[in-house]
Amino acid sequence: MGITKLALKYAVGRIDLMKYDRYLFLGPHPDDIEIGAGATAARLAGMGKAVRFVVCTDGRFGSDTIGCDELVMIRHEEAVYSARFLGVDDIAFLPFSDGACYLLDDMEKAIASEIASFQPDVIFAPDPFVPNECHQDHLNVGMCARKLACFSPYGGIMKERYSCNPAEVKALAFYMTAHPNTYVKTSSVLLRKQLDAIKLHESQFSAGADVFAYLRLRSADMGIRRFHLHAEGFRAYSQTGMHCLPELG
Repeated sequence: MGITKLALKYAVGRIDLMKYDRYLFLGPHPDDIEIGAGATAARLAGMGKAVRFVVCTDGRFGSDTIGCDELVMIRHEEAVYSARFLGVDDIAFLPFSDGACYLLDDMEKAIASEIASFQPDVIFAPDPFVPNECHQDHLNVGMCARKLACFSPYGGIMKERYSCNPAEVKALAFYMTAHPNTYVKTSSVLLRKQLDAIKLHESQFSAGADVFAYLRLRSADMGIRRFHLHAEGFRAYSQTGMHCLPELG
């Protein structure tokens, strides 16, 4: 590791995601927040932090046996129950179809409106730079979050481009990332809550779904990196680290 990279890592690259007050979680589909950051969301809610979930698409193509319109209603209900199980009562649904059947500019503007309304300190979203991530909804939401986390403090940009007020976003945290640089300590209790919340998405997961074994393994792996039993890992950037510092990438 070069001297510049090492200095930047310790000067602006170390982020304590727990120290803020307001957290906005963006999910491409109704179950993604729980899978990518459910234990962290539950920990924050349990600490009394302000947490909002924003589900960006309706998940209408998530089943081959349930009609699209019926599935939208089912997944909406599942998302509400799951969020409440994690301790999150504030959940919003954007009016976009699963399968990237929308204009990206429209999604970007809708997410900007949520940011302006909620005024988060931290935005969580899926990492759009994972090499094997091919689902366009995941990529779109991650790219929107990336752009808006950087632009949100600039009143001129927010008003000119999105007709929104600015928001003092202080950090962006990518979940479902291959290269975490920040870890949130969790616990076996929080992991169990995360898994049970995912099970509430009954239209998507059976009791023996592979995702549960994967998340148990990942929780232990992330925990070891923090000398702890359980953790979740994120690729996080402070506002300072979001541009002009390539060594942090």
